[in-house]
Amino acid sequence: MNQQLQDRLNQIPEKILSSEFLNSQGLGNEIGFWIFDYDPAAELEVREYIKFLENMLTKKHSKVSYVHINLLELLVQYLNSRGFVEKAIALQQQKGDDALLKALSGPLHMDKFAPYLVETTQAAAKNIVFISGVGSVWPLLRAHNLLNSLHSLLGQTPMVLFYPGHYDGQSMRLFGKIPSDNYYRAFKLIP
Repeated sequence: MNQQLQDRLNQIPEKILSSEFLNSQGLGNEIGFWIFDYDPAAELEVREYIKFLENMLTKKHSKVSYVHINLLELLVQYLNSRGFVEKAIALQQQKGDDALLKALSGPLHMDKFAPYLVETTQAAAKNIVFISGVGSVWPLLRAHNLLNSLHSLLGQTPMVLFYPGHYDGQSMRLFGKIPSDNYYRAFKLIP
């Protein structure tokens, strides 16, 4: 792992455990949505760090409730709950990726998926929400669409999106190459 990434990761606990972060204070009435962007080549290291972070919170800060949502795992769970997994696999094999994307656009619309995410994980009742797996679910789910939909559902619960790409404070570029369709307002967790 490169030293710059390690230094940024090491700053996360102090940031997320601060009362300002946990209470979404000092954000000018904005919801506490934070993005930790990183080089996609460091995906495995970031995954390991998230495990470390969860372990640290559980053992040393048990009063801070959190949920870590891996979007790929939740997406599969959601599609299974709706009876779509086998159908989706068959469709993809018979008609290809484009047909699958089109067929899943309705069931995966954020008006359906975002409420499922919040209800299933009880995210709004937690002190912190971590979301990972953005790169694993692209192009089925788009991070900026998810974040926009979660605004009204999470209330004042702070959320950290681990993002394999680049976020400059105004726009997101997945994998450092694929621009988001919309401007998004969130805060950079660690510059």
